[in-house]
Amino acid sequence: MSAVGVRGHRSPEDDERDGAAAESPVVELPAARLSQAALDGLIEEFVTREGTDYGPHEHTLDEKKSALVRQLERGDVVIVFDGQSETCSIVSKDAVGRVLSEAHESR
Repeated sequence: MSAVGVRGHRSPEDDERDGAAAESPVVELPAARLSQAALDGLIEEFVTREGTDYGPHEHTLDEKKSALVRQLERGDVVIVFDGQSETCSIVSKDAVGRVLSEAHESR
């Protein structure tokens, strides 16, 4: 969704940003580009999703978050931003190419 001015007028920056999102709706987003609060929120949302399986042992929330941070640091998983839905997610590095190519094919 684009920003709309007080009178409902769009700026040239809105059109440029929306055009870029339409051309590439899903992009890899480096974790360093997020604020610490946004990154923490994304990590917590990801590890608390229903159906996430961590194997036969129970893990605390902090253990799950720490494990995901290590995976991000190693590059095993990456953050992707979907410009169409304006959402972020975390996907395995192996899956990111597939996610990006599916997004481009659906245009």
